[in-house]
Amino acid sequence: MKYTQLGRTGLKVSRLVLGTMNFGPQTDEPTSHGILDAALDAGLNFVDTANVYGWGDNKGRTEEIIGTWFAQGGGRREKTVLATKVYGNMAAEGDSWPNYDRLSALNIRRAVDASLKRLQTDYIDLYQFHHVDRRTPFEEIWQAVDVLIQQGKILYAGSSNFPGYKIAQANETAARRGSIGLVSEQCLYNLAERRAEMEVIPAAQEYGLGVIPWSPLHGGLLGGVIRKEVEGGRRASGRSADALANSSVRTQVQAYEDLLDKHGLEPGEAALAWLLTRPGVTGPIVGPRTAEQLESALRALELELSEEVLAGLDEIFPGPGPSPEAFAW
Repeated sequence: MKYTQLGRTGLKVSRLVLGTMNFGPQTDEPTSHGILDAALDAGLNFVDTANVYGWGDNKGRTEEIIGTWFAQGGGRREKTVLATKVYGNMAAEGDSWPNYDRLSALNIRRAVDASLKRLQTDYIDLYQFHHVDRRTPFEEIWQAVDVLIQQGKILYAGSSNFPGYKIAQANETAARRGSIGLVSEQCLYNLAERRAEMEVIPAAQEYGLGVIPWSPLHGGLLGGVIRKEVEGGRRASGRSADALANSSVRTQVQAYEDLLDKHGLEPGEAALAWLLTRPGVTGPIVGPRTAEQLESALRALELELSEEVLAGLDEIFPGPGPSPEAFAW
């Protein structure tokens, strides 16, 4: 397993992050535990979740599944770098109350205690703000976070889905308080969606944040979706189907798959391997529903993309270019 430092922290984390969004809604508890065990056996030590995962009437279910896995002992908690998130409304469906969502000091305090209970642990390594809260000043957010750090309930704070200027605003406010500030940003970033290269990733690098890309296969679009249609007669569904309905997108994805076929590469593994070559990236989040999908993701760690392949990928999926040049007419 390949490891790196998480931003400017002392945490050493695996270069893949195990996402758990499917645990509960799509993957049952025994299978989820099997995936967690297989990941840990392979040296993957970074597990990401969120308090709202489980969704609907089952919000919190994913954290509960991780908690029952930790409760089995065997050093599972001690070997794991645990990340979860706060923001989404955790009140019962149809019974939404004020202060049960967003990033007020009250909700942060309430949410972290609830997550700790579900996760069956007494601390969270990385506590992430799931979205920007434009109603709550960062002075209040950092006051709440500093208390949690002093109490030993969390070690570090990170962001998710923050624009570059909010990363700067958050960390400048933290610096004035003498607080640690954000140490990571979890953002949408993959071959087909590279806008993060314009400002989010540069801001993260400037402030020493680790970058944790989510949706590395762009909802399955980069996972060999056209090949699967041809070989298995299984048509794409959801976001992939909507995207492929656009003829220009389908042409682009076909060129992508043709390039990788030429070099004997699996699309999903190549998409992950490409992210691992990108400056500032700590590790992409993979969300396996099965043990086989985890095995495929792990193979990406050993995949070295040639300069020819990297150039071909850039030609098919050109990035926006650096700012401010990217904004030029």
